[in-house]
Amino acid sequence: MTPPKHILSAATIVLNDQNEILLIKGPRRGWEMPGGQVEEGESLKDAAIRETKEESGIDIEITKFCGVFQNVNDSICNTLFLATPIGGEPTTSAESLEVGYFPIETALEMITWKNFRERIEYCLNDKMHPFYIAF
Repeated sequence: MTPPKHILSAATIVLNDQNEILLIKGPRRGWEMPGGQVEEGESLKDAAIRETKEESGIDIEITKFCGVFQNVNDSICNTLFLATPIGGEPTTSAESLEVGYFPIETALEMITWKNFRERIEYCLNDKMHPFYIAF
């Protein structure tokens, strides 16, 4: 199978009733928001829900589309959504070594990979929606 020319992903910023954010600790990039590639025939929203469940064990409801980060050179479009948990239990997977909810400021300090912190900050700022960031 030929690899795709463009990669489309969907990620979620999941906030619980205590205004804590759901993070997963991936084996390669450390702490990040759940998300991953959209499969053929799948909507962005459905991909965000599926990836969050697969990586964290948490069932979610999408509450808002926030925007897009596009890596032009690598042909990657990352779509971002806000969501609330509606069920499930934090569970690790092959893609997540740890899973948990953290206060927003703590979560932002935990994230070290490239522009993941910036993505979360954009999603948490209603005045920025919808955003389109190309780099």
